[in-house]
Amino acid sequence: MDKIKKFLFSFEQTSVLLYLFKWIFICLLLGILTGSVSAFFLTSLEWATNWRETHLWIIALLPLGGFIIGLSYHLYGDSVVKGNNLILEELHTPKKIIPFKMAPLVLFGTILTHFFGGSAGREGTAVQIGGAIADRFTKVLKLSKRDRRIVLIAGISAGFASVFGTPLAGAIFALEVLIVGRIRLEAILPSLMAAVFADYFCTIWNVPHTHYHINTVAEITPVNLLWALLAGIIFGLVAMLFSKSTHFWTNLFKSKINYPPLRPVIGGTIIAITVYLMGTTKYIGLGIPTIVEAFDVNLNSYDFLLKLLFTSFTLGAGFKGGEVTPLFFIGAALGNVLIWFIPLPMGLLAGMGFVAVFAGATNTPIACTIMGIELFGIESGVFIALACCTAYLFSGHTGVYASQIIGSPKHHLFKSEKGLALSDIENKRAEK
Repeated sequence: MDKIKKFLFSFEQTSVLLYLFKWIFICLLLGILTGSVSAFFLTSLEWATNWRETHLWIIALLPLGGFIIGLSYHLYGDSVVKGNNLILEELHTPKKIIPFKMAPLVLFGTILTHFFGGSAGREGTAVQIGGAIADRFTKVLKLSKRDRRIVLIAGISAGFASVFGTPLAGAIFALEVLIVGRIRLEAILPSLMAAVFADYFCTIWNVPHTHYHINTVAEITPVNLLWALLAGIIFGLVAMLFSKSTHFWTNLFKSKINYPPLRPVIGGTIIAITVYLMGTTKYIGLGIPTIVEAFDVNLNSYDFLLKLLFTSFTLGAGFKGGEVTPLFFIGAALGNVLIWFIPLPMGLLAGMGFVAVFAGATNTPIACTIMGIELFGIESGVFIALACCTAYLFSGHTGVYASQIIGSPKHHLFKSEKGLALSDIENKRAEK
C-alpha cells in the first residue's frame, strides 16, 4: 500500500488534482457567500437609488448621512478605513486577518451614500466584501501564507465579477491589480473559479446587470487605429486627472478637518447645495441612465468633467463606495464627446472610453480589455484593447489604489520607481 501511495504521489498531476479539489471547495463556498451578499447589495442600491429619485428632498440630509458614515468608521472602523488599499497591503506584506467588520461597514456605508445622494460606485464595496469574507477561510481552515494570498485574490475576483456580471474580467482584475506591470499566475484557477461561482450565485437571485451595446464598429484600417490611439491618450489623461483629484480632495479634507466624522458632513453640505443650485441629480449616484445614453445620444460636453468632480469630491470627503461605475460614466461620456473631432462611431468611442478610463485609473489594461469584450462583443476588441493599453500608458504612475506597487514601470523613463507604492511616488513628487 505504501508503495502504491508513493507511486501515485510521485506524479505531479496527482498533487495538482488534490489542489484542484481543495480550491473547488473553497471557491464554491466563497462564491455562494460573496455572490449572495452582492445580490443583496445590488438590490439595496437599486432601492436606495429609486427611493432617492422619487423623494429628492432626502438629498438635503446628505450631511446627516455623511455624519453617520464618518462616525461609524471613527468609532468602529479605524482598522478597516483604508478599504481596498488594506487588502492590497495585506497581499504585499501580510500582518493580520482582515476584520470581518469591513464588510458590513462598507456595505451600509455605500448604501447610505447613494440613499442620501453622494456620487460613488460599487466596485470598491464588492471587493472589500469579497476580501473580508475570503479572509474568514484563512482563519477557519488555517491556511498557509501562500494559500491566504490566493484566497484573498479569489475574494477580490468574486466581489468584482458578481457586482458587474463579468467573471473573466473579474478573475484577471484580481491578479492584475496587485502589482503594476506584473501578473502572478499561481492564483489564476482559484481566481477564475471564484469569479464564475460568485457571478452565478448572484444571478440565481434574479439580480439583473445593466447591458450596454455598441451598434456600429469601425473598419480596422491604419487611419482608424491611429484615431483609436489618440482617443486612448485622452482617456489616459482623464484617468490621471481623476486619480489626482481624488487624492487631492482626500488630503485636503484630512489636512483641514481633524475630526474625521466632520469631513463627510462638510462635504455632504457642499454637494447638497450644489445639486440644489444645479437643479439636476444627473451627476450623483451611479449615473447608469447617462452611461446607457452615451452609446446613442449626444451628451453635454461637460458631463464627464462634472461627474469626475462630484465623485472625486464625494470619495475624498469620506463617503463610501467604489470608483469604477463613475469611471464608466466619465469614460463613456467623454467618448461620446470625442465624436466632435474623432471620426469613429459614437457607440464605439463610448465603449472604448467606458473601459479605457477605468484601465488608466486602476492600471489594469488586460482586465479592462477583457471586460470590454465581455460587455460589447469581440467585434470591437481591437479598438478596445488599443484604447485600454494607451490609456494605461498615458495615465502615468498614478492610480486610485495608492497601495499598488510598481513591479514593472510603464516605460524606461521611470526605472527608478520599481518596487515603490504609488503613494510613495506621490510623496516623492510632493517633496520636490
